[in-house]
Parts: sequence; structure tokens; C-alpha cells
Amino acid sequence: MKFCPECATPLAPIVRAEDGGERERLRCPACDFTHWTNPTPVLAAVIECTDRDGRLLLARNAAWPGRFFGLVTGFMEAGESPEQGILREVAEETSLQATQPPKLLGVWDFQKMNQLIVAYHVAAQGPIVLSPELAEYKLFAPQEVRCWPQGTGQSLATFVRSRGHEPLWMEKP
Repeated sequence: MKFCPECATPLAPIVRAEDGGERERLRCPACDFTHWTNPTPVLAAVIECTDRDGRLLLARNAAWPGRFFGLVTGFMEAGESPEQGILREVAEETSLQATQPPKLLGVWDFQKMNQLIVAYHVAAQGPIVLSPELAEYKLFAPQEVRCWPQGTGQSLATFVRSRGHEPLWMEKP
């Protein structure tokens, strides 16, 4: 159960007319607060290691089950641009330093997690030292990496195509 942050009354699904028509949302029946379930923006980096023959770094999050390797991701901090945020995330998670400004790959919805993925290509170099958030990493040539169909996998496929390769896709389990 969710509670109103204004008055602590339990929120209830209430239908109300809005600009786009009738819409059911969690609202406070006492003070009229509306809980907006807007997607959370998530920054993602396709990290190209320029000092390792342009290989791509994929990492396994320590909290993930299994051995899935994905992109380095994170949330923006207040007061920073998406570009500043992704460079900070790459440095915090891997210790790699960007060699040029990040390049926007695109924006994708990830409805399963109620997220909006803002993905960048980050060319970087230096020693790789993982944060405690990451358990391990692997390096892949762009033409050898396997993309996944949802979330950040589409941004990885976009990068692979930009390098003149048709993406390889993971098989569904």
C-alpha cells in the first residue's frame, strides 16, 4: 500500500478527467495529491575501450542472478546533465576515463521496469577497477557481442550497426 506524502492517507485508484481524458491514478482521497508513476530516466553506456583495440566492456552487476553481462547504467544526480552523469557512472563503476565527449545513441522505453533508457557511446581508456556494484566484466569485439532484445540491448545493437556490423542476438531461453 502506498501512502500520501502530504498527509499520510492511503492512496486509492481514482478516475479523474485530465487533459488526455479520463485517467485512473493513485490519488489521495483526503488532500487530492496525485501519485504520478512517470518512468525513471536511466543512463546507459556502451563503453568502447580505445586502449584495448576498441573492445566493448560489458559488466555483471553483483546483484544480478546468473552470469548476464550488460551495459554500465545508473541514475543522474541532481544538478548534472545526462552527459555528465554517464561520464561519472563510467568512472565510478569501472575507473575508466572518457577520451572524448559521450555520443548519444538514442532513447528507448523499458516498460518492464518503468524506465526510460538514455544511452551513450563512451570511448574510454585506463586501468579497469570495478566498483563493489559490479562483480566482473568481459571485453568483446563489436562484431562478436551478443545483444538482447529489451532495455539496453537495443542501444548496444545501435552501436554495433554504427560500426558496420549486423548485431548478433541472444537466443531466448
